[in-house]
Amino acid sequence: MPSSATWKDELETERSMKDGFMAGDAESPFIVGRVPFHPLQYFAPDPKFVVRAKLERRSTPEESYLRTNRDNQAVMRYIGDLTFALEGERFRLRLYHAGEGVGTSVFVPFRDRTSGRESYGAGRYLMLELNEADDYEVDFNRAFNPYCAYTDDFECPFPPAENDLPTEIRAGEKAWAEDRNPPSPSSAVLGRVRRSPPASAARSRARSRSRRTATGGQKRRKSR
Repeated sequence: MPSSATWKDELETERSMKDGFMAGDAESPFIVGRVPFHPLQYFAPDPKFVVRAKLERRSTPEESYLRTNRDNQAVMRYIGDLTFALEGERFRLRLYHAGEGVGTSVFVPFRDRTSGRESYGAGRYLMLELNEADDYEVDFNRAFNPYCAYTDDFECPFPPAENDLPTEIRAGEKAWAEDRNPPSPSSAVLGRVRRSPPASAARSRARSRSRRTATGGQKRRKSR
């Protein structure tokens, strides 16, 4: 468990800084999409959702395809499974590498039983840095929404079915707005299709932003 006071202070500082970025940075999805900003919503910090996890690597990373909100396929490298315990139960989550240009950063897209209600229905992300020991501190309080949770200007991959956790993760970022909280990934795709611009324009935007939107543009945090 983290030291409560220091950990909570760090978490609150990170959230405040992220609000500042989202409100005014040129690369913010709110600025790019011309969406009026209001502060992001979070579950209350809870150290119960900070867990130790072990990465069970595949002998060879496997090319995988994750469906996106534009009904495309994002190409990822499936590195292995993170295994961990939470409240006496064992869970596993697939871990992915987005390819060239992201170094040792990997991401874990997941859904849980708050998805489509309190949290974003299409799923949330966690970021980690690979290490040689394959031992990680996973802090679900730092789970964040992909940029497509705020605006259709961005394309983002959904979690695979294997990453649907059969428990509530009441930690991390909540859904930003009720009218942008689909009950499931499929609903997010249908919503996108109903509001989609001409295909040529969508393809052009997807190409220009493909690298930064794979993980929602979030700054990466090293594991401890």
